[in-house]
Order: sequence, then structure tokens, then C-alpha cells
Amino acid sequence: MFHYNICTEADKEIFSKQCRALEKHIPAIEKGKLLNDVDGSETQHYTVNGKAITVHNSNYVGAVYIDSDIELEGYDMLQ
Repeated sequence: MFHYNICTEADKEIFSKQCRALEKHIPAIEKGKLLNDVDGSETQHYTVNGKAITVHNSNYVGAVYIDSDIELEGYDMLQ
């Protein structure tokens, strides 16, 4: 599992930009469900060839970050 810290505070705009960047730059990405938590946190699920990518905008942790089954460094679109 790969972990990428995008922002050190929860930020809806950065979360949205990061989701759009993934959708634009990763071939064959499939958008899954967007989950909203009671504290306002958001989690967007994606799959790429059966592998999971999850983007988190966490008010609990206070960060925007990505957990991924594939390495994303080569896509040059992380914030």
C-alpha cells in the first residue's frame, strides 16, 4: 500500500482538485462512490485494473491524503 500526504489540513478545494487530477492523468481509472461522513469528511473511491485508490479529505485527521494499491509517483499529478 502506498500513502501520499497531499495537504496538512482538510481542504475541500484541494480534495476536489486532486480527484480531478487523478481522473485526468490515470488511464483506465474508474470512479467509485463518494462517501460523506457526519463530520464533513469526504472519501472518494477509485479502481484501476482492479486495484484501489482512495482519496481522503479528513476532518478527523486534519489532512487530504491518498491511499493506493498502485504507485502514483510516475503520474506527476500529485498536489
